[in-house]
Amino acid sequence: MMNEMQLKYGCNPNQKPSRVFMENGDLPFEVICGRPGYINLLDALNGWQLVKELKKATGLPAATSFKHVSPAGAAVGLPLSDTLKKIYFVDDVELTPLANAYARARGADRMSSFGDFIALSDVCDKATAILIKKEVSDGVIAPGYTDEALEILKAKKKGNYNIIKIDENYKPAEIERKQVFGVTFEQGRNELDINDELLGNIVTNNKELSDEAKRDLKIALITLKYTQSNSVCYVKDGQAIGIGAGQQSRIHCTRLAGNKADIWWLRQAPKVLGLQFVDGIKRADRDNAIDVYISDEYMDVLADGVWEKTFKVKPEVFTKEEQRAWLDKNTDVALGSDAFFPFGDNIERAKKSGVTAIAQPGGSIRDDNVIETCNKYNMCMSFTGIRLFHH
Repeated sequence: MMNEMQLKYGCNPNQKPSRVFMENGDLPFEVICGRPGYINLLDALNGWQLVKELKKATGLPAATSFKHVSPAGAAVGLPLSDTLKKIYFVDDVELTPLANAYARARGADRMSSFGDFIALSDVCDKATAILIKKEVSDGVIAPGYTDEALEILKAKKKGNYNIIKIDENYKPAEIERKQVFGVTFEQGRNELDINDELLGNIVTNNKELSDEAKRDLKIALITLKYTQSNSVCYVKDGQAIGIGAGQQSRIHCTRLAGNKADIWWLRQAPKVLGLQFVDGIKRADRDNAIDVYISDEYMDVLADGVWEKTFKVKPEVFTKEEQRAWLDKNTDVALGSDAFFPFGDNIERAKKSGVTAIAQPGGSIRDDNVIETCNKYNMCMSFTGIRLFHH
C-alpha cells in the first residue's frame, strides 16, 4: 500500500499535475495491473461502494458497470433465463453467481456500458473474468481475484487493463471534502442504510409489497445513491434495466430511464432475437444495429444497400404497434426516484414500462395527485422520507 499515486492527467489531458492521495494512512486500494486515470478511479470507488451496499442489502453477489461517474447498470447474481443469456451474449459460458451479476449489469444497457469500469462485490472468479475479457472495458475493481481470473484479465488490452484490488474492510472518515473553484466543501458522508424498514410507509391503496419487489426497490435506491442527480431507476428481477442520470427535470429522468427499460425489454422480442447478423460482426456494431433497428431511425440499418452490411437476411420493420403490444407484456417492474415526484405525469410514464411498485421520498405539494395516479393503476408506492442526491 502507498500514501499517494501520480496520475497521467485529471479529467482532461490539459489538467496536470494530477494525483490521488490520503491525508492520513495509505490508499485503500492496490493497482495490480494497468494505469488507471482520474475518471477511472472516480468510477471505481463509487462503483465499489454501490456493490458493497447491494450485497449487504440482498445477501447476493453484486456487480455494476460504471461510466462517467454514474452506473450504466447494476445487478445482483440471480440466475439468467435462456433469453437473457442470449441477449447478453453469455450463452456460451458456464456462469457463477458473480458472473450472473456482471452479465446483468453489463447487459442492461450495452450502449452505455461500452468502455465501462466494473465493480464486483466478491473475489473475481474465472467465469466473470471470461465475460469481462470479451467486452470493451477500462478496468475492474474487486476485493480480490483468483489466480485463473488474474491470468485472463492481465492478458486484456495487451497487458494494460486496469485491475484494482480494494481493501474490503476499509472505512472512510465520516466527514468528506472536495474543492470547487478553490473553495473547500465539507459534509458528512451519506451512510444511510437502505433496508426493508425504509419501505414501510406505504401511501397507496395497494399495500402489497412482495419480497421480490422489496429487493428490487432496494436495488433501485442503492443504485440511485451513487448516480448523478436528478436520477430515476427501473429494476426488474434483481437488476437495473433503465437508469436516467443527471437530468434537470424529474420527468426527463423518468422518460430517459423508461426508454432504456423499454429497449431492454424490446431486445427480448422474437423479432429482435431472430435478427440474423453477418458473420464476424463486432459486438459494438451488433449492439448499435439493434438499438437503431428498435428506434424511429430504423431505416438507417434497413435501407437497400445498407442492411447487407449488417444482416444476412433483410429484417422486417418492427412496427410501433408491434412494439407497444410487446411492451405491454412487461410487468412487475420496480421504480426508485432520488427525490420526490412533483407531478403524476411521472407515474403515467412509469406505467408504460410495466411499473407496479415505487419508492420515492414524498414531500411534494402534489403528493395527493401522485398517489391518486398510482391508485388509478393499482400500483404500490412507499414514501421513504429520504432524499438520495449525489454530486
